[in-house]
Amino acid sequence: MASFPEGCALLFGGSGGIGSGISNVFAGGGSDIAIVYRGNQARAEQVAQAGRDLGRRTSIHRADVSDARQVQAVVADAVAAHGRVHTVVWAAGPLVNQRYLASTPMEEWRHAFDVEVHGFFAAAQAVIPHMREQGGGSFVTLGSAGHDWWPQRDGMSVAVKASNEQLVKGIAKEEGRYGIRANSVLVGVIDAGQLHELTRLGQIDKRWVQNTHRLLCLKRWGTAEEIGHACLFLASNEAAYVTGQRISVSGGFGV
Repeated sequence: MASFPEGCALLFGGSGGIGSGISNVFAGGGSDIAIVYRGNQARAEQVAQAGRDLGRRTSIHRADVSDARQVQAVVADAVAAHGRVHTVVWAAGPLVNQRYLASTPMEEWRHAFDVEVHGFFAAAQAVIPHMREQGGGSFVTLGSAGHDWWPQRDGMSVAVKASNEQLVKGIAKEEGRYGIRANSVLVGVIDAGQLHELTRLGQIDKRWVQNTHRLLCLKRWGTAEEIGHACLFLASNEAAYVTGQRISVSGGFGV
């Protein structure tokens, strides 16, 4: 079991395909959790109940993260419910249709930035003053394994998440004096959420699977829990001297 300061991990997207696995790992690893969801309250309640079954204090909070005022309200509610937010895990993001950059509609491009980048920026601005007052905290974002090897038709994910990679470095640089850390986990192909939906939509087919497997050292998809374990370490006291870094959980994608 990892060790944490008092308070909760605030998990944006904590009831999604990957986010629910991360939430479960945090609860099982010894942290209370506050789950932020956008539309599926029933799913958020299920994930929260799983945390309670593990003996952790949990709460759920609804927000459209593209609205900074809703993000600020969620942070205030989580602090009120748990007393402290020791970690923000940023796992929120829209469905990323597999398109070439030249065929990506500007509306989808802007929406992805509004959710992933502007949402994370709003969360950081809302939480940093609280973390300073509490003597520190941590941020963990989900990036893309495509930062190491560019995958065709996944640019709307890779380019957008690259902005958050730079925000992570900025937070680490500017807030380290207050005991605030920031790191990221680069996510490979995970057997959850987006993979399932894109397969259903026909955007991922047998040829895509075969071509992607050729780029993996480990010839399988990852699990949401494997992403969660990396996030858990980076958020925990055991990673107290780790900041401004990233770890790729991708089966060796593109090595």
